[in-house]
Amino acid sequence: MDQSDTVVSIHPYLKIRDENLSAFKSLANDLIETTRGEIGCLYYGFSYTEGEAYCREGYKDAESLVAHLDNVGDLLERVKTIAEFFRIEVHGPKEEIAKLRECLPMQAINPKYYVYEAGFRH
Repeated sequence: MDQSDTVVSIHPYLKIRDENLSAFKSLANDLIETTRGEIGCLYYGFSYTEGEAYCREGYKDAESLVAHLDNVGDLLERVKTIAEFFRIEVHGPKEEIAKLRECLPMQAINPKYYVYEAGFRH
């Protein structure tokens, strides 16, 4: 593995009742626009399937992910009123995962961590 690769990704999965889908999509658009200006964000977007949403997010390092959580905290609180986070994964290199495990905002969401061991990035 390239030791200089510090990229981390977070993978939140949400359940949404049909009557809340329109309101959720509106909040998702607000999240996208709020996140668009974050320097450390590499990609961010939403995918949908029956009764569920998934947010695909990548950040240049642990600090960028934590900055994102701080930036969108108010919006995430609103999301929690109409959707349920049922799984949150965080993927990244060992050193970046270690930083995230110590971070209070990450402890609050209690994700499942995956340590990146092999591969490449262009």
